[in-house]
Amino acid sequence: MRKLLLLSLASLVLASLAATFVTAQTAPPKRPMTFEDMMAMKRLGETAVSPDGKWLVYSVTSVNLAQNSKDTELFIQAIAGGEAKKLAELRPGDSGVQFAADGKRILFLSSRQGSQQVWVADFDTATGATDNATRLTSISTEADNAQWAPDGRSVVFTSSVYPDCPAITAANFGAGDKCNADRDLAAATSKVKAQIFDHLLYRHWNHYTGLKRGHLFEVKLEGGVVRDLTPNDPHDVPPFSLGGGGGFAFAPDSKELAFTENLDPEPAISTSASILLLDLTNPAAKPVKISTSNGGNFDPAYSPDGKWLAWRSQERAGYESDKFRLIIYDRAAKTTKDLLPKFDRWVDEIAWGSKGSLALFLVAGNRGEEQVFGADLDPSTGMPDGHLWRLTDTGEYSGIQPLASGKAILANRMTVSNPGEVVQLGTSVVAHVLDDGVVVWREGTSKPEWLGSFTPSTVDVVTHLNDALLTQLDLPKMQDFWFTAKDGTKLQGLVIPPPAFDPAKKYPVKFLIHGGPQGAWGDSWSYRWNAELFAANGYVVVMINPRGSTGYGQAIVDGVNGDWGGKPFTDLMEGLDAAEKKFSFIDKTRECALGASYGGYMANWVLGHTDRFKCIVTHDGMYNPESAYGSTEEMWFNEWEFKGHPWDYYGKPDSENPFRKWSPMMAAKNFKTPTLVVHGQLDYRLDVSEGFQLFDTLQRLKVPSRMLYFPDEGHWVLKPQNAQLWWKTVNEWVDEWAKAAASH
Repeated sequence: MRKLLLLSLASLVLASLAATFVTAQTAPPKRPMTFEDMMAMKRLGETAVSPDGKWLVYSVTSVNLAQNSKDTELFIQAIAGGEAKKLAELRPGDSGVQFAADGKRILFLSSRQGSQQVWVADFDTATGATDNATRLTSISTEADNAQWAPDGRSVVFTSSVYPDCPAITAANFGAGDKCNADRDLAAATSKVKAQIFDHLLYRHWNHYTGLKRGHLFEVKLEGGVVRDLTPNDPHDVPPFSLGGGGGFAFAPDSKELAFTENLDPEPAISTSASILLLDLTNPAAKPVKISTSNGGNFDPAYSPDGKWLAWRSQERAGYESDKFRLIIYDRAAKTTKDLLPKFDRWVDEIAWGSKGSLALFLVAGNRGEEQVFGADLDPSTGMPDGHLWRLTDTGEYSGIQPLASGKAILANRMTVSNPGEVVQLGTSVVAHVLDDGVVVWREGTSKPEWLGSFTPSTVDVVTHLNDALLTQLDLPKMQDFWFTAKDGTKLQGLVIPPPAFDPAKKYPVKFLIHGGPQGAWGDSWSYRWNAELFAANGYVVVMINPRGSTGYGQAIVDGVNGDWGGKPFTDLMEGLDAAEKKFSFIDKTRECALGASYGGYMANWVLGHTDRFKCIVTHDGMYNPESAYGSTEEMWFNEWEFKGHPWDYYGKPDSENPFRKWSPMMAAKNFKTPTLVVHGQLDYRLDVSEGFQLFDTLQRLKVPSRMLYFPDEGHWVLKPQNAQLWWKTVNEWVDEWAKAAASH
């Protein structure tokens, strides 16, 4: 019997090995990612969580490359597990879903009747079904950024109106709305499209701002009564934000609204946004400013018990990249406090824990990662006590939403090799932190205490948008390395090898330079400058975070101010030297430098200050700082970075004039490297004339050069077929000069 049993076990083992062998032989090998693969990926967008923590609603954008279009749909699924399904009452293109506090209704934005308005629908908390969709607003100037009041009786939204029209009030909606509608119709039908400006910021990013300004509106669910909460205000409320969102929040009792507004008369030279409070119970009430810093103040958020208001704050006026601090406002005492003065990282997001939980959560960049942290609350007072702890390790997190249980957080997570998915994090304390290390710290202590190794919180993936496609792709792991600049500063670099990597071979290099300049390369997916796709056609991708990079402390961030072509340039070159020394598979004779925005500026600077690269790709880069000053829209940026106005330096030598000292144009006589110039007509941050000036110079100097010009793109290339041409043109240029460099 024992002999038969052994034979049976042996047969099973052989059968298992055979099955494994067959599977291994038949499973298709992984392949490099293509541009078409990247366009086929589903893109996670906005998310909303039901108050009971049971349901997740999220948007998914799909690209139709053949039709040059993008389509967005909304899905719902149980957070505990289950299949995603489309929301029955919602249609493609609907957006902005939010749950009412009781969980029994949702609001959303829809253009199904011709203009974007706020809609509401019933929600079944047991099944996740929606029903009875009804339009709530009918304002001629459309609605955006809608948000429920906690009591469910009203909704606040934004709309762009003419400030000089009669204010839209509960008693005067018709006259105010008609004035706006008539003005819009007259502008649309007029054969004269000329504009007259008497102010700055007459254009912004990729559009002309015109005469309308964004205002906050309230609409009552009972009767649909609409009123302008910032009537006749000449400013945008809230101010423009690349991250979108409304920039406002309700107090838990629905009686007060906190919002952001830049009160300065000339926003083109100001970053000084303030936090204001508005009493919603008094129609005659005026907003009251409560923030005290000279810099920007953003993203107000009330604590669940209503005692505290938190926001992100900057101290220095005119500097968009000052440290983002976590400010807490005591509503009773009317006092503010910097909760984490020793935390030398930017606070990028904040979210209060659920009612009864003792934590305030935040997201901050740290050494190439975007991590989730928690700040403890004092159980006796409910006041944040400055005791900080970290939940996550690798990846970039955003959109954090603590669940009602207080034991988990929902967040969007991406890595350099995985596009965004919704994940669930545990909230148990795993390590306390300060600055660069895993340490324990409380206010008042002089030195941190090291705790040792870090164990991240549990991470459970909730959505699976691209699993099937990702299993087919060879996406090499990113490695990091550290090097020391000549002045002793320690800096980080990142390397991605090509697919089917053989460490015994030598590979050409794509050297990517990030924008900002206050930005960073990190563990993050991108649909524009995708590091994995840059590596996919046989290149090593090298990325350095030089002076000016975020996530390493404010001193590193400030290191680029007034020194654009100085230490940041030497940091980049020393970082590439260190990568060449550390990674033997890098072929330093076949390297191409690529950058956009400030990275484009630096690519232009590289062009005139070193011949080490076989080619350069410069996208929307500054070439002539003096002309860029006069053709940009956010003038405070150049005034901060170049320490004043061009006329401040007239008559002084170039060595004392930052606009000429750090001008790539001034080194044109040194241009030799083959260069591809890319620029968009609608880029008003760095006007297209910067690209034209550079290309014309290269052509006159007979430097091998080409220009890719987009008449319908701004600072970024967003249209699918334009992006396809961008990748094709860039890769062909790099291949021509770097992949087979020996032939040139």
